[in-house]
Order: sequence, then structure tokens, then C-alpha cells
Amino acid sequence: MNLLLTIVTITALLSMILMIVSFWLPQMTPDYEKLSPYECGFDPVGSARLPFSLRFFLIAILFLLFDLEIALLLPLPWGDQLASPLLTFLWATGVLSLLTLGLVYEWIQGGLEWAE
Repeated sequence: MNLLLTIVTITALLSMILMIVSFWLPQMTPDYEKLSPYECGFDPVGSARLPFSLRFFLIAILFLLFDLEIALLLPLPWGDQLASPLLTFLWATGVLSLLTLGLVYEWIQGGLEWAE
């Protein structure tokens, strides 16, 4: 019981010290940039009806697609321990070739160009 009381006391004391230090230590001089909300490069106080480039969303979708591809291929090193590892590697090669062909198609169509 004495050990439990000691641990609770030390924890409460340390928490109180950290709260007091975090309250008094920082300088309270926020500027306009820190007080404004971050809206992915858009002006948060301007009109919400301003046109924006859809290329931003194309790049975001391509990023998500290749991020998903990495997540799908993460278990591939353990695929050689399966009963038929050749089939696993053929499926992985098919996924990679399909994504590569899609990327080449987007590149040829000019979908990855920021400036016209």
C-alpha cells in the first residue's frame, strides 16, 4: 500500500509540475500567421467560390493510388513461403505493370504537368 501511495504521489506531483511549467514557460506573442487556420494553400477569409485547379486533386489521387500499391505489396517478401510463390509473384508483377502503364498514360496525356 505504501508503494502504491508513493507512485500516485510522484505521478500527481510530476503532472502538476509539468502543467505549471507548460503554462508559464511559453511566450504569449502569437502573430497573424499562427492564429489563421491552415486551409491547404487557400485563403480562408476569401470567397469560397473561387476556382481552383483540378490538377491538385489528380496528383493527390495518384499519390493515394501508389500509396495503396505499396500497402498491397508490403507482404510480398513473405510470399516465397507460400505453397505456390510463383502465382503470388505473377499477381504482384501484374499489379505493378498495370500501375506503370497507367502512370505512363497519365504522363503522355500531360496530366502530371503543373504549368501549361
